[in-house]
Amino acid sequence: PRHVPAKIVAVTDIPRTKSGKITELAVRDVVHGRAIKNKEALANPEALELFKNLPQLAD
Repeated sequence: PRHVPAKIVAVTDIPRTKSGKITELAVRDVVHGRAIKNKEALANPEALELFKNLPQLAD
């Protein structure tokens, strides 16, 4: 397979755009402590909070 995740973590919500697409880049930025670009394009920006400071994602 081309893309194999290093970790799989269960969460209650995944951030999506207003058109319903999953926003992987926004999640990546939150996990790495970077500013989120274009947060107003998200249908559920509160879902990003689930990914902040998750011990399972710590390097």
